Amino acid sequence: MNASSGALRPLAAMILAAGRGERMRPLTDTTPKPLLRVRGETLIERQVRACARAQIRRIVVNLWWLGAQIREHLGDGSRYGVTIVYSEEQPHALETAGGIIRALPHLLPGPFAVVNGDVYSDYPLDTLRLPADCDANLVLVPNPAQHPRGDFGFAAGRALAEAAQRWTFAGIAIYRSSFFAGYADGPQALKPLMVRSMNAGRCAAEIFTGVWEDVGTPERLRALNADRDGPLG
Repeated sequence: MNASSGALRPLAAMILAAGRGERMRPLTDTTPKPLLRVRGETLIERQVRACARAQIRRIVVNLWWLGAQIREHLGDGSRYGVTIVYSEEQPHALETAGGIIRALPHLLPGPFAVVNGDVYSDYPLDTLRLPADCDANLVLVPNPAQHPRGDFGFAAGRALAEAAQRWTFAGIAIYRSSFFAGYADGPQALKPLMVRSMNAGRCAAEIFTGVWEDVGTPERLRALNADRDGPLG
């Protein structure tokens, strides 16, 4: 996908950082998951810097669990060369789609990237594009050991809700606001919206085979930090 095909680059980004991180307990009892460190750098700072390298200068971070720590750590984003605004989800977290819908006023006019605050990857956000005839483009990766069944299929540049071969959603995507049309502010999971878009033929996908790790448990975090000479850099 490139500019000549009508594909669009993200004008803003959202980093999802509101979750409780239940599987990462007890580490997340006192530290929000995005502030856990891999090789000396917090997970969320790595995402902020990836956005800055991709020339995405406007970033929204959603906050719920221990969100004040994230706000204090990142500040207004100026030291990273970006502008960070915060979307609060008190008193309850809104789930993934609900959090994005709450933050939409800060993300318009779009399109905008959304990245999970707890993945560790070298995916180049400057290559992320949205085809003219789609409302979303999802980055898919080979299934990790902890998720062998995957999430979605892939064929001819489109994500498929059902397929024999399935890939894992990387937690990296680009969306139009129209992807979230018809949903009001409140808790909302993301997968039903993805399936709706796939069934309409408007959900693109791409396969990424570079570095990608879901830092979902203390064991995986320890493994990443122990392998300091590995390919993650």
